[in-house]
Parts: sequence; structure tokens; C-alpha cells
Amino acid sequence: MKKTITLEAIDPVEILGTGNKILNEFCTYYPTLKVSDKGNEITVEGEKEQVEDFEKKFSELVSLRHRKLNLTVYDVEDIFNGIRNSSALAEHGNAVIVHTTDGRAIRARNANQEKMVKAYFNNDLVFAVGPAGTGKTYVAIALAVRALKNREIKRIILTRPAVEAGERLGFLPGDLKDKLDPYLQPLYDALGDMIPSKKLQDFMANGTIQIAPLAYMRGRTLDRACVILDEAQNTNLGQLKMFLTRMGTSAKFIVTGDATQIDLPRKEDSGLLKGIQMLQGIKGIETIFFGDADIVRHPLVSKIVKAFGQ
Repeated sequence: MKKTITLEAIDPVEILGTGNKILNEFCTYYPTLKVSDKGNEITVEGEKEQVEDFEKKFSELVSLRHRKLNLTVYDVEDIFNGIRNSSALAEHGNAVIVHTTDGRAIRARNANQEKMVKAYFNNDLVFAVGPAGTGKTYVAIALAVRALKNREIKRIILTRPAVEAGERLGFLPGDLKDKLDPYLQPLYDALGDMIPSKKLQDFMANGTIQIAPLAYMRGRTLDRACVILDEAQNTNLGQLKMFLTRMGTSAKFIVTGDATQIDLPRKEDSGLLKGIQMLQGIKGIETIFFGDADIVRHPLVSKIVKAFGQ
């Protein structure tokens, strides 16, 4: 299907942006469409459903321009996020958190994910603990991306302890970054689902999104940020305290981990469950415990977890 959209009674630059910056941002949500512009006309070609959705969303952008003095790329993101759904998320936990780069809605997929989403809005520190495949980290990152897109925070900081899961960092090739990147790859993967590649690169280049080993958090104060500590079962109590005391003003902290997959030389050194127990009853902190029934990966994952004695 081919469709031509005509911009009437408005300077195309006011909609498309200087150097087509806004149009290019808009097109990242439709990677399969062929889009071109000439003067006040935009031609869209591709599958009928996608073309029609493009036209509908672009009409929303034009309508928004009539209500605002200037458009920005953030306005494009707001249109694809739908209404600002903080109240629905805080109350029910099952509204759309954010959309993937191909337009898929990310929302809670089980009761404990819903609890986690609601806990995020009602607390500044949330622990999410449970077996692999329950979506703890993915939901945490989705909440952080949503907060960044809605300009509720200035930065996303993702961290993991650089603990060797049966392997030796020293024998891996490359410099320190090369050695550590494989441990941080799951975080890159989740972000790549939710933020277009070019924008993600820009965010990482300018420090808006930071991914670093836990040791790099020492001495920092993290303001107006959503900070996620993943694989927290591999921290000792001192490291966990160090991380939690980085919390600055207007910050949200999320700690995720699986107490059955401790890679420390001595499993009893893990500080995750000890820390949770010590912080029980403090207002502003909530813990969500996930179980086998919450696993959202391949159906075999739940059976594998049970077979290994979760």
C-alpha cells in the first residue's frame, strides 16, 4: 500500500524538524516502511496495516503541533507511549509500561510483575527476588526507560557485580571493558529492545544511560536517576550497603537477584537475603518474591528450574 500525507497550512519544518530530525525519530518505530518527503508531502509505502497506523500516529503529531509551540523527539516518544499511564500503572500494575522499538507493548505478564510495577511507584527502593526467567530485570529496565522517556529522571544506571560464573576474567581476551561486557550483555539486550539503536548509542555516549560493574559505583551520589543492581545475589553485605547508600535525591533504586544462583566462592557470603531481612519494615522499601509459577520464558525453563532443585 502507498499513501501520501499532505501537510496543509503549516511549515513542514515545524512538523518534520530541522534536518528531518523529528520525522527520522518517527520512522524508527516503522522500520519496515519506506518513507520519503518532498515539500509538504510525505509518501509512505509498505504493508497496509503499518501504513494506516503510521498515518494515524502522524495525525496525532500534527494535532499536537497545533497545541504546542515547538515539537521535540520526546513528543514522538509520548505519542507511541500512549497516554501518560503513571496512575494506571501505580494502581493496577498491568497498563503498558513502554513499547519496544518494533511497537510491541511491554506490560506485566504475571501477578508478581504487577506487584513489582506498583511497588516501584509507591517506594524508592524495590527488591525483586526469584528464579531465572521471571522477568525481574526486564520489567525493571522497562520502568527505567519509561521514566527516562517521560523525563521523570535524567539518567539510567545499570550495574552488576563482576563475579565469575565458573570462568576466569583474567583469561578472557581484551582490555577491562572487553572482559566485562559479556557479563553486562543481558542489560544491553533489554535496552536494545526498547530504545532505537542510534538513540541508545547517543544516550550511552553522553552518559544518559550508564552500564558499569558494581565496583564503579563506589563514591558516587546518584540523583534523579533510576538505578538497577542486577544479579545482586553475587554481592556481599558490604557491597550491597555501598550500593544502597549511593541513593541521592529523586532517585529510584531496583535490586534484582536469584538466591539460588550464587556464584561467590562461598555461597553464605551473599548479602542479598541478609540485606532484605535487615531492611524489613522500613517505609519506602518493598520486596517482591517471584516463584516458579512466574517464569515467562520458554515453558521448559520452569521444568528445568524445578529439576535443578529450585
